[in-house]
Amino acid sequence: MIRTRTRVTVPIAIALALLAGPVLTGCSVQNLVNQATGGKVSLPGKSIPKDFPSDIPLVKGTVVLGLGVNDGDKGKGWNVTIQVTGDNPYDGAAKQLEDAGYKSQGVVAPATDQGGTAAFDNGTYTIVMVVAKTDKNWTVNYTVASDSKQ
Repeated sequence: MIRTRTRVTVPIAIALALLAGPVLTGCSVQNLVNQATGGKVSLPGKSIPKDFPSDIPLVKGTVVLGLGVNDGDKGKGWNVTIQVTGDNPYDGAAKQLEDAGYKSQGVVAPATDQGGTAAFDNGTYTIVMVVAKTDKNWTVNYTVASDSKQ
């Protein structure tokens, strides 16, 4: 257990140390990432990425993470996590996707009082939706991948 934690902690500490210098000197971390990846990665933020597909319905709530990756001819991908209050949003979120034309590709983890996981596809985008209970709230995470033609 300690070795696993060390293997994860050391790279994170190194990455933070490398990024801290430019941040403290006023250089944008996103600019560094753009230079290193040719603009293929958008750092996580607390908003939906600008190029997130508009035909993918998302639950209403507070965006706690938004990330986009563009690998040119290999496709694009996004990850959006939304915090939701109230009852379990699993059924409503799944229905939103189905009503928008996304077909269920199967349930990875059936919906329970703690959440669930399912996959959807419309021929252009594949979506893995994960709903999880966190304290008194819920999070709905959408991982979206496009085919290489997008």
